[in-house]
Amino acid sequence: MTQSLTLHRPDDWHLHLRDGAMLRAVLPETARHFGRAIIMPNLVPPVITGDQAAAYRDRILAALPEGMNFEPLMTLYLTEETNPDDLAAAHASGLIKSVKLYPAGATTNSSSGVSNFDKVRPVLERMAEIGCPLCVHGEVTDADIDIFDREAVFIDRVLDPIRRTTPGLRVVMEHITTANGVDYVKANDNDLGATITTHHLIINRNHILVGGIKPHYYCLPVAKREEHRLALRKAATSGDARFFLGTDSAPHTDDNKESACGCAGCFTATNTMSLLAHVFEEENALDQLEKFSSLNGPAFYRLSVNVAKITLTKGDQVTYPSHIETEDGPVTVFNPGFDLHWRVE
Repeated sequence: MTQSLTLHRPDDWHLHLRDGAMLRAVLPETARHFGRAIIMPNLVPPVITGDQAAAYRDRILAALPEGMNFEPLMTLYLTEETNPDDLAAAHASGLIKSVKLYPAGATTNSSSGVSNFDKVRPVLERMAEIGCPLCVHGEVTDADIDIFDREAVFIDRVLDPIRRTTPGLRVVMEHITTANGVDYVKANDNDLGATITTHHLIINRNHILVGGIKPHYYCLPVAKREEHRLALRKAATSGDARFFLGTDSAPHTDDNKESACGCAGCFTATNTMSLLAHVFEEENALDQLEKFSSLNGPAFYRLSVNVAKITLTKGDQVTYPSHIETEDGPVTVFNPGFDLHWRVE
């Protein structure tokens, strides 16, 4: 029997679009279903000033296919040289909605990130004053810390001290992957939220490694043990307003994924809504999907909910392309390893 579910049009609160040919190829995959997205600024070179954010926004809008409605929500890349006045002006104008903190070396194109957190304290204090959220890639990069422990250590060593010394700073813990992250968010106030990706609700570290290395499941933060995946699913499907969707959809060409040193990232923009409906149905929580995908994020960012709506229906198996073709080469679409029956009409 066909089932139907109508939601306010969802938003993606963590998205990589890249630039140039890759941008033109992958943007329609998000714009097809999503009304808005927080756009990651880790280009080469990174987007660190208001002028650069405006230029990047214009390139995104120029690449948007005719007839598609989509609003890119811009961010600045936090560096140890970030100008607080430029940041504040970009935020006051409505150009940027957040600032992104990458610990130096934590993930793709993060070499310009922060090493000395004392150097960015004046910027964080200004952000607290003006209400501009800080989006954090929550991992330490110390060589002596196991990659599976980086998120938990970041919370203790970096995030909690930042929040204690910068009252009023609004923080989004992006792509949390552990029960530690879930517990930290739940133990804190309304100035703290967290995004959860589609793929971290579906895969654990066994999916990456058992039976051979699966490069298209490799991401950063890396997927953790099953107990952590289950904690993420419980948080996402709980209806708690502090948790919302950020796909972290990250396109890399297959030759860059399937190599001796493959890039980190899962490309989920194409089929995320079908995947989420499957997960939420498994958790007997379809009634919470709209909160996670469409309501909680706007509430945290103090934006209105999208007026437009989408309808998901469940019926015969739905298939998605295995790859998105780009001028630079194919990009593999995330394959969950199970059949999908929910589709966006």
